[in-house]
Amino acid sequence: LSIAKLLPSTCQTIMFSATMPPKIEQLANTLLHNPAIVKIAVSRPAEKIHQMAYVCHETQKLRILSHLFHREHLSRVIIFTSSKLKTKEINRALRSMNVNSGEMHSDLSQAERDDVMYRFKTGQIDILVATDSVARGIDIDDISVVINYDVPHDAEDYVHRIGRTARAERDGQAITLIRGWDIVYFIQIEKFLGYGVEKLTLPNGMKGPEYKAMTKRGGRGVFHGRDKKGKPRYQNEHRKSRNKASAMPHAKQVSAHHSACEESANGNNHPKKHSHRNGKQKKLRIRRESSYAKFLSDCMFLSSRKGRFQGLSGLLLSLRQQWFRP
Repeated sequence: LSIAKLLPSTCQTIMFSATMPPKIEQLANTLLHNPAIVKIAVSRPAEKIHQMAYVCHETQKLRILSHLFHREHLSRVIIFTSSKLKTKEINRALRSMNVNSGEMHSDLSQAERDDVMYRFKTGQIDILVATDSVARGIDIDDISVVINYDVPHDAEDYVHRIGRTARAERDGQAITLIRGWDIVYFIQIEKFLGYGVEKLTLPNGMKGPEYKAMTKRGGRGVFHGRDKKGKPRYQNEHRKSRNKASAMPHAKQVSAHHSACEESANGNNHPKKHSHRNGKQKKLRIRRESSYAKFLSDCMFLSSRKGRFQGLSGLLLSLRQQWFRP
């Protein structure tokens, strides 16, 4: 923006972007004035890419990688992750498995990035663990397998990731590790592709989650695509069913608590629900419950006297006169 302010108002500006997320659209509206917009449809994956997926738990992913590299003997592989921290952890785990791997992320300097890419291109490194910074613009023709350690939340990112293989009329494989909470995102990717991706059986007798949309406890609900601004939309049907199921038991608990308080205020036997170690705590609890029951009875008495007070302020004033009288 600072450079755009120094340019003359009559200059012609052309802006290119591989994707147009909401932030880039806001930047384009700031820099351009009445632009002509040209959109190219997102390309589909190459037909020679064999797409597969493992539906597994997060703790099973490293075991699946160990199986792929030691049993299937994979080489010339790029593993895409969702964060640079996870990139470091996976590369460290692969090296402990005696796998010749390297890492690429934003914490590396430009010289270190160039060195890693040079070693990967020349075959000194067989496995490259990287973030999405490598998904676009890299030009290596002999990559045989792309592994999505984390499911991308955007279908376009998925296409760009697996597009690193099956180049120059070669065959390639794309393997995605889907944990339970990422199933909703992979379902959206399959809808974008127009077909389902083959689900493989977990190796070594491992058992994974069922392939269906899952919702987090207390979360936002099932993922239902994105709105015009690019924000995710969720459906909160689980909240409604949960509230209906818990409404009646909660009311029964409240009524039972009030009846217990009234019984204690009338001098009846205190319910033997809680056990206390000494008698002082028990007497203090009975005294508190009797005071609470008296307060509730005063509220019911004042609320039944219609016309005596108006609104909440009148109710509070009457409660104060009734409860705190000398």
